[in-house]
Amino acid sequence: MNRFRSFFVAAFLAAASLGVSADAGAQSLPDFTGLVADNAPAVVSVSATRTSDPSGRRGPHGMMPFDDDDLPEILRRYFGQPGGPAQPRESSSLGTGFIISADGYLLTNHHVIDGADEIHVRLNDKRELPAKLVGSDEASDVALLKLDAKNLPTVKIGDSASLKPGQWVVAIGSPFGFDHSVTAGIVSAVGRSSQMQGQQYVPFIQTDVAINPGNSGGPLLDTSGKVVGINSQIFSNTRGYMGVSFAIPIETAMRSVEQLKKQGYVSRGLLGVRIQNVDRDAARALGLPSTAGALVFAVEPGGAADKAGVKVQDVILEFDGKEVAGSAQLPPLVGATAPGQKTTLKVFRDGKTLTLPITVGELPRDGKTQASSGRSEQAQGNKLGIVVESLSADQRRAMELADDEGVVISRVAGRAAQRAGLRPGDMVLMVGKTRIGDVAAFEKAAAAAKAGEPVMLLVRRGETTQFVTLTPDAEK
Repeated sequence: MNRFRSFFVAAFLAAASLGVSADAGAQSLPDFTGLVADNAPAVVSVSATRTSDPSGRRGPHGMMPFDDDDLPEILRRYFGQPGGPAQPRESSSLGTGFIISADGYLLTNHHVIDGADEIHVRLNDKRELPAKLVGSDEASDVALLKLDAKNLPTVKIGDSASLKPGQWVVAIGSPFGFDHSVTAGIVSAVGRSSQMQGQQYVPFIQTDVAINPGNSGGPLLDTSGKVVGINSQIFSNTRGYMGVSFAIPIETAMRSVEQLKKQGYVSRGLLGVRIQNVDRDAARALGLPSTAGALVFAVEPGGAADKAGVKVQDVILEFDGKEVAGSAQLPPLVGATAPGQKTTLKVFRDGKTLTLPITVGELPRDGKTQASSGRSEQAQGNKLGIVVESLSADQRRAMELADDEGVVISRVAGRAAQRAGLRPGDMVLMVGKTRIGDVAAFEKAAAAAKAGEPVMLLVRRGETTQFVTLTPDAEK
């Protein structure tokens, strides 16, 4: 005991000799009271009312009802989207939003209001107002709402591009319905990729700010009180905070806002390649000095990359003069580029570095990253409510499918298909007992479906293949 006492006395005397006070550490911590007081009036609670999924198995973002054991523990959304009850009924989900203009425009997450029949917003002054959906973009997980009100308090938009790991950030939101709760932490990393389907175009901000159900859609603020992100996802196996949270950079969100206001949807650039990371063995086989870059394993015929001369086994090192450290870095760079823009690709091929001029294509709006404005329309002439496209030879090879096997879903418009959890990018291999090899075969099988009678579809998503049952709606 005497040794411990001597140690602490010595430490105290050493600190005193250096002029360090006992509470110096506490005095150096930031005080967030001012920025919270300035921004809290512009932070709102968002309530979305929808018809619950009668299957009782709907997952985040309408995830297909595969067995839980088949789902990897990835970035999961648990912000007011509980699984539906066994029978259809009205339910509501809660999230957060923030006002960006005094005339009533506000931002929240797409997944907060996805499929909502009604949206209401509760302001800081306790007023509750109906909100109109201006537009919503699944790929960036951004939704733009409009209130019929004037002279509203607003937030200030910051610079997410200048964020660095270690900076303090603050979140204001409604976790578990507790309005205007404040949590703080630091930026853990920037430019993180999401493993959620269709989310590859967002370079997420990773933080250790406590984010829980209900925080989704709320602002992430820097120490100057400006919004630098929208809180969107958590990494968790408990449905709650585990120290890894993700926010959409505000610059990404505001690009979506501008297009939603102007044209009602978000357009994105497209190269027309399928890529993967370069591992150590691939780097050695290709003669690369490092594992940086994105390895091309398929090129879409007639796409922008094909026209530019990109080949399978090329490694993309730069796009538009920006380094591509790995495959996750390329989609956000391309997606943020205006379709039709002329730029360059730097690729590694056969031991040489080449610079290829390229005109960026446009990501189809009826594909897996379709932006929505209002409710979906039914697929015309299709009883299953699904639009499909043929698979290219490269796609079939990549998925290890036979030459006459499968079609890919490009749009899910019917309610029955949505309830079943089908989504763009899924591959349909069978309808009933009919093997599907092309669009004509699918349309023929779909035409034979009868309203009110269940149909089994054999569907492949990623590495998982499973039958999914849907019942065509009576009106089809």
